[in-house]
Amino acid sequence: MSTPGGATISADQLKARYIGTGHADMAKYEWVTNQHRDTLSSHVGHYDQLSYYAVAQNESIGRVRSEMIEKMVQPCGPPPKKEESVMEE
Repeated sequence: MSTPGGATISADQLKARYIGTGHADMAKYEWVTNQHRDTLSSHVGHYDQLSYYAVAQNESIGRVRSEMIEKMVQPCGPPPKKEESVMEE
């Protein structure tokens, strides 16, 4: 991969630049959450898509936009509980 100037970009630089690209230790929940947030932000950012969803849901564009922005907080629901390792003495 290269930049517009022609210089190549390593995978580490690409992952550092874009949070949603993930890393080896990323959990499935984090990855799916990033995907949902990216999708929702794209819908909010593109007026034509937003108006399409508003017509399909029979709602105003402002209401659909605010609902999508609220969904970005936890798009996949609350995070799963992490299992704690129990140290035996």
